[in-house]
Amino acid sequence: MRYVIITKRGLSVICLATIIAISVIASLNKRSIDVAAVAGTERLPVYCVETDEKKIAVTFDAAWGADDIPQILEILNKHKAKATFFVVGKWVELYPESVKAIFKAGHEIGNHSYNHSLYSKLSADEISADVKKCNDAIFKVTGKNPSLFRFPSGDYSETAVKTVRSDNLQAIQWNVDSLDWQGLSKEEIIRRVVPSAENGSIILFHNDVKNTPEALDEALSELSNKGYSFVTVSQLIYQKPYRIDAAGRQYKADS
Repeated sequence: MRYVIITKRGLSVICLATIIAISVIASLNKRSIDVAAVAGTERLPVYCVETDEKKIAVTFDAAWGADDIPQILEILNKHKAKATFFVVGKWVELYPESVKAIFKAGHEIGNHSYNHSLYSKLSADEISADVKKCNDAIFKVTGKNPSLFRFPSGDYSETAVKTVRSDNLQAIQWNVDSLDWQGLSKEEIIRRVVPSAENGSIILFHNDVKNTPEALDEALSELSNKGYSFVTVSQLIYQKPYRIDAAGRQYKADS
């Protein structure tokens, strides 16, 4: 049996080699993180925005009824808030007057698919066809093509993100979820929204939900008192060049 005797000098060399190895690994890991952040620009939607400004984007997914649209528009106007409505193509065809009212009030309209299908299950060609069908429905009513897209049920794949982007749409998710569609009370919705909102947040609401209008009114009042203003998603996000980290937070490219 052979024994290896390590002197203090030998131990120092080993320690130094270990430190160097750790430094190299750390450096590689940092590079991996940086590369992932850059890659995220292509494979992730925007969930929120890094900004020093106290501004928030309020968004609505519209796929069901439209009876509460006048009330929601009135509340938004009361708070001098501009919002983004992600509309399903079939909904646009069923409620064109509601879409016109949203657009006329100065709010933004985004594509939320035509059929509300799960995009992670669709091929690139199927996604493009569905996106175009919704775009066409929106254009027919407003005379303007949307620039934003939200995945139905928040469901997406890397292929879906790339395909939507190749169709000249920016994919938008959210980082504050009201969960209003679950039938939460007004108080529960407010508790989910107000404490979680911060600079650059994108808040998700739905229309045609019982407690959303009342919760929206109170939430906007509380957030206004905290100094926040309410802008459309297009007014909140950065145009290229930008980067998106692994959490979906969008940054200016030089930040």
